[in-house]
Amino acid sequence: MNLVYGIKDRPSFGKTILFALQQLLAIMAATIAVPAIVGNGMSQTAALFGAGVGTLVYLILTKFRSPVFLGSSFAFLGSMAAAFAGGVSMQLGYLGLILGALFAGLVYVVIAIVVKLCGVKWINKIMPAVVIGPTVAIIGLSLAGNAIGDLFSGGIKVDGASVCSPYVALICGLVTLAVTMLCSVYGKKMLKMIPFIIGILAGYVLAAIFTAIGNATGNDAFRVINFSLFNDITWVPGFTFLTASKGFAELSGSYVATIAVAYIPVAFVVFAEHIADHKNLSSIVGTDLLEEPGLHRTLLGDGIGSFAGALFGGCPNTTYGESIGCVAISGNASVITILTTAILAIVISFFGPFATFLATIPSCVMGGVCIALYGFIAVSGLKMLQKVDLNDNRNLFVASVILIAGVGGMTLSFGSVTITEVACALILGILANVMLGGKGRKAAEETEKKED
Repeated sequence: MNLVYGIKDRPSFGKTILFALQQLLAIMAATIAVPAIVGNGMSQTAALFGAGVGTLVYLILTKFRSPVFLGSSFAFLGSMAAAFAGGVSMQLGYLGLILGALFAGLVYVVIAIVVKLCGVKWINKIMPAVVIGPTVAIIGLSLAGNAIGDLFSGGIKVDGASVCSPYVALICGLVTLAVTMLCSVYGKKMLKMIPFIIGILAGYVLAAIFTAIGNATGNDAFRVINFSLFNDITWVPGFTFLTASKGFAELSGSYVATIAVAYIPVAFVVFAEHIADHKNLSSIVGTDLLEEPGLHRTLLGDGIGSFAGALFGGCPNTTYGESIGCVAISGNASVITILTTAILAIVISFFGPFATFLATIPSCVMGGVCIALYGFIAVSGLKMLQKVDLNDNRNLFVASVILIAGVGGMTLSFGSVTITEVACALILGILANVMLGGKGRKAAEETEKKED
């Protein structure tokens, strides 16, 4: 696609800050959601700090040639919960999070070594466009439910349910989406490149107006923004290693084995999504990132970055589709922007008021933005199918299997390990592609010619 700024381009300082803020807004909600879901006192600001550190490690190991932000991974939620299962103390549980990230990182390191020795051609053979395209589309489509669910939800919740009217939330979300689209399509110069910032601000202002009406009238239906978060501002992130260091006295071999079993299989699953994300990003930036800087480097960056981030925030990281979507929509693939975003995430985690402001952005506003972000991911995957001959039943079956398995939400669970719909769809697609390809397909074609 046509990029305004390529990977090596350097926007001016002011523009870079704006672009970085836009990236931060795109990844913020999901990054701080993981520690909130896991609970057990995990710090959202520490997770933000860890994501920034993990991204810095990733950028260094990929030689600053892969423009994507690493945020908290939802795939490890079950694994992280296992660290605190069975009445485990807070100190040992936090130590388990670090050990788990270490195990996951080691999986990536081992695969990176294999890729370095064997190359990536085998990956391109088992994952051609007919496999990767629908899989990337599924990454976006699998998140569609999250975006629509957020669209009807405000920032104030009681027992997990939003107190504001779903129609009020919907208005705020749709205004956010509309402003984002208008800026992206009709905006001039900078407006065209920062549609998410303008859209989120427009949605936030409208939500603030509704909240003011709700507070003045005592009507919860209009209370969209949870301004009470400003009453409990945290200035210093709760770094994981500070608590985990007290857990060594309770550490046992059985606990280490439990953590290994919980994390290692998931790391192999996330590896498949890692490839799909980088294939998608490659199609956007016009450079095969699996070749340059190389899949072995992106794997090392992801694995070691996850461990480095977990030392501070406790959450293994992964490349974020929201970040990739932001690159696609804004046309800005400058790696300097990602570097600045990582530094900004680290700095903001210590600046309580601003971090709290970001946390007050209501779900409906982020839902409006995410409709565009997740939609772009899905469409970019479908664009990969443009050069695939879908009149060929082999290709048609492979793409169909992936799309239906993914959209249908096919998942498999083995204890604390869950194979996500994206991974299931990709695995089925690879198996279908292998089964219908090669000598078997050629033999069938020769038989048809003889019969004719």
